Amino acid sequence: MRGSLGCVLWGLLTVIFITGCSAGAPEDYRPAFTSQPPGGVKQLIFGVHPLHNPNKLFEVYGPIVDYLNENLKDVSLRLEASRNYDEFDKKLYARHFDLALPNPYQTIKAMKHGYHVYGKMGDDENFRGIILVRKDGVIREVADLKGKTVSFPAATALAATMMPQYYLHTHGLDINRDITVAYVGSQESSIMNVYIGKAAAGATWPVPWIKFIKERPDIAEKLMVKWQTETLPNNSLVARDDTPAEVVERVGALLFTLQDSDRGRRMLEQIPISRFEKATDATYEPVRQYIRKFSKNVRPVEE
Repeated sequence: MRGSLGCVLWGLLTVIFITGCSAGAPEDYRPAFTSQPPGGVKQLIFGVHPLHNPNKLFEVYGPIVDYLNENLKDVSLRLEASRNYDEFDKKLYARHFDLALPNPYQTIKAMKHGYHVYGKMGDDENFRGIILVRKDGVIREVADLKGKTVSFPAATALAATMMPQYYLHTHGLDINRDITVAYVGSQESSIMNVYIGKAAAGATWPVPWIKFIKERPDIAEKLMVKWQTETLPNNSLVARDDTPAEVVERVGALLFTLQDSDRGRRMLEQIPISRFEKATDATYEPVRQYIRKFSKNVRPVEE
C-alpha cells in the first residue's frame, strides 16, 4: 500500500512539473474550489486561464473569490481551473464561464463568443515574454538555440509563447525549422524543463517567474533570464453577455479597490500584481494588431 501511494505521489509531482497536468486527465476535468451556495443564491462560474497548475491557481485566486462572495448579494462565484490552455479555451469559447480571466489572445477570441471586457490586470510593463536558460549552460546567443529544444507553456499563451517566438523570429531564428518546439502545458513546466535539461531554453512571463523565485529559490538560482520581449496590455477580465450588469459592476468595483486595504494588497501580492483596473474591448486592439503580425510572420493563428 505504501509503495502504491509513493508511486501516486511521484506521478502527481511529475505531472505538475514536467507535463503541466496535460496527460491522462478526463475530458470533463473541471476542478472547482468553492463550496456550493446556500439555497436561492445563483452560482456563477469564474474561470482563470492556466497561469499556474490547478492547485496553485486555487491558492492564489481562491482568497479573491472568497472575498468577492463575502461582498456579493444573491449570487455566488465558483472558481474553476482547467487542466491546460486547450481545456480552458474550449470552455471559454463554448461560453461555459460567466466571468473569466483570459490572456489577451484569448480575450480577442472571446469577444467573438459574446464576452466583453470590463477590466484587466494592471502592471502592463510586466506583460512581456521572458526566455530562461541555465546559468551553467552553453546558450549565449539566439543562434546557439539552433537544433535545440525550447519549451513553451502552450501554443495560445501570448506573453509566454507567442511573444518569445516572435522575439526569436526577429533575431534570426526560424521557430518552425531551427528548433524543436515543446508545448509543455504550464508555466512551471516550461521553467522546470530548462532546469532538468529537457530544454535548452524555456519561455514564460514575469508573473509566474517572480512567484517561482519566491517558492523555489534553490531551482531559480540555477536559471537566468536571457532575453525579454516588448510589452502588451495585461490579462483581461471578461463577462459573458448574459451576466447581469449589476453583478459585473459590483465584481469590478471590488477588484478595482483591492489595493486600498491590507487584505486586498496581500491577495494582490500572491498573483503578484499591484492592482486590477478598468478596461474595455478597445484596450485590446493593440493585441489584435500584434496577433495579425505574428500570424503573418511566424506561424498562423486564428484571430
